[in-house]
This record gives sequence, structure tokens and C-alpha cells, in this order.
Amino acid sequence: MSKALVVFSGGQDSTTCLGWAKNRFIHVETITFDYHQKHVIEIKQAKKIAKMLNVSNYLISFNIFEQLGDSALLEVNKNEDLNATHKNNPNLPASFVPNRNALFFTIAHAYAQKQGLTTIITGINQADYSGYPDCRKPFVKQLEHALNIGSESNIAFEYPLINLTKAQTFELSQNEGILDIVLEESHTCYNGNRTLKHVWGYGCGDCPACVLRERGWEEYIKLL
Repeated sequence: MSKALVVFSGGQDSTTCLGWAKNRFIHVETITFDYHQKHVIEIKQAKKIAKMLNVSNYLISFNIFEQLGDSALLEVNKNEDLNATHKNNPNLPASFVPNRNALFFTIAHAYAQKQGLTTIITGINQADYSGYPDCRKPFVKQLEHALNIGSESNIAFEYPLINLTKAQTFELSQNEGILDIVLEESHTCYNGNRTLKHVWGYGCGDCPACVLRERGWEEYIKLL
């Protein structure tokens, strides 16, 4: 049993990871990033969920991605179509933010060193994901290796959702006692919509994140 840091967006996956971590580590902290994303409401939800679960929530803010302007997920590009392909890489979705996870995990690794934390937990998933190549196990394992070499540290990366479908992620949140919070408080919608309530949570219902979450819920219900 050691001390863990959850990379925490306030979405379904990271909220499930937070519940998972709380049941396994003696001490848990969370870190959230404000990168001028379109769905900035997730920051508010992350803070709220962390408070509900009695863990600290450290916010890091920067505008480097806004300056690059290379994603429809950014506020600066709020009128771009989230359902399209990426303007500079047609193999990826428009919502892909180049090198976002690399920067998130690098900052989290530095924070973990400062706080004396031994494990970084992320909600990356390669089985039922949105087409992001930086959500795959080989990428994170190599980044973990490089960051530890570069800092003479031995901080482990954990990714409990890596091979789960979205339905299995709902099931895990139920098993970890976090499903109600996932449904009522977590935010996934790329458009930042928290006015429309569905059985699977809040969201516009049309963006890729909402479609994936809704489909996962429908599959989860069939497992019951």
C-alpha cells in the first residue's frame, strides 16, 4: 500500500479510477489540468468530486495548447466540428490534442516527485477509446520509463481501465462503489453541456464522448 496520484479530469474514466485508487492506496491525491478546453466545466466537477471523496485536488493551468490551436477540443476552436477528422491528421479525430497526455503525465510525474507519491494512476483506455494514440499502453510504458530515467526516480504508472470496454468501466465503478457519483457528477461531454440529463449522465448526446458513454451504458445494462 503506497501513495497515489490520480490524473483527474472529472470525467467517467478518471472518476472510476479515483474510486479504484481510494480502495487500494493509503493516501490519494488528484491533479487536474486547465488547458483552455472547450468543456471547462469538467474542472468544476473534478473539484467537486474530489471534495466529496475527501481527497486534495491540485489544479495546473497553462495555455500552450490554445497557442498551438491544433484541436477542435479547445475553446479557441469552439466552432469547429468535433465529429470531424483532425485538420492536420485525417487518421485522428478532431478532438485529439497533440501531445496532451505526454505533457499531462510529465507534469504529474514532477508533482508526484514533489509530494513523495509512488504511483500515478490514469484512465487511459485502448480497448474502447476515441481514437487517441496516446491512450495506448506502449506509449505510457515508454513515457514512464523515460521519465524515471530522467529523474532518477521509480514512480509506477497504473492504468486500471486499459483493456476495459466502456460497459466494463461502468461495471467497475459499480464494484468500487462509485457509480452514483459517476452518473451524477462526472462530466464527459466535449461540448460542456450539463443541462441535459440522461440515464448515463449529463451531456449533449451528440459529441463522440457522449455517444461512447451512452453506448457503454446500454451495453452495461445488458450485463446486469
